[in-house]
Amino acid sequence: MSEVAEEESTRGAIEPAQFRQLLGCFPTGVAVITTCTPDGQPAGLTCNSFSSVSLDPPLVLFSLRNASRLLGTFQAADGFVINILSEQQDALSGRFASSKIEDKFEGVPWRTGALGMPLIDDCLASFECRVHAAHEAGDHTIFIGEVRHLSAGAADQALVFYKGAYMKLAESLRKLVVEGRLGDADIDEAYRTLYGTLLRLASERATEAELDAVHEAAGAIEAHPDDAPLKERIASASAFFSSIATAGHNEALTLMAQTMTSVLRERMTHVLSVRPRPDLFPLRRKVAHTLRQRDAAGATAALDELITQLRKG
Repeated sequence: MSEVAEEESTRGAIEPAQFRQLLGCFPTGVAVITTCTPDGQPAGLTCNSFSSVSLDPPLVLFSLRNASRLLGTFQAADGFVINILSEQQDALSGRFASSKIEDKFEGVPWRTGALGMPLIDDCLASFECRVHAAHEAGDHTIFIGEVRHLSAGAADQALVFYKGAYMKLAESLRKLVVEGRLGDADIDEAYRTLYGTLLRLASERATEAELDAVHEAAGAIEAHPDDAPLKERIASASAFFSSIATAGHNEALTLMAQTMTSVLRERMTHVLSVRPRPDLFPLRRKVAHTLRQRDAAGATAALDELITQLRKG
């Protein structure tokens, strides 16, 4: 088989959930990208795909999902602003990432920049850009901007996103886990409350593909040989809970779930004695099966029993 043919035959092996999870291993800053609608209203969204491109001329880029409601707005605009968020602006990140908040700028201090577009106050830095080029790339569009004006704020610590959580919060949780200061009862209660809600939402909102993903994630755990590396076991356990969060279609709860996944990873790495648990296979399958039947109560009960048995192990 030629190298090209071999590459084509293996291309479909990239599993989207794992791809997204591993991309999270690269820490990024967080920015709010702002512009104006054709009728002059401010618009913006949260983004962590910002990157520098060139020093001469000064070019930067960000990428935007083609499914975004603001894609047309940015395509019609002749410029945009990259507002780099400080460590204290995590609430702004959540606000501009939410699909539930209609007026993202309500109550947010901002001013009009030199190019007529919104600059958010108190950011680490702001880059006012004219659109240099836009390119479709897969399910995203890449916007390249030429920086025309820039400014620095007074803050000196960036808001950092890493493995699905803000770094400041994730680091605090990891420290608490490693030091044994997060009690088992508190963690179990958090899992039951959070994932019970996500299972209820998933039973109402999940697509068939997302239900398939929960089944596949449960099956992937069972497929591990007894001597599978710890890293693989952690990845599979994380993927199972992540698939439930994705199926719930609630951005705020998904962020909370990603934070709880950080707790799970740290506990499996530093606290728990991780070993094969075939006795738990039927319980995970029951969670997936009852969820496919849109039986929220049954799925929640199965998850509750799964958590109970995990603790006994």
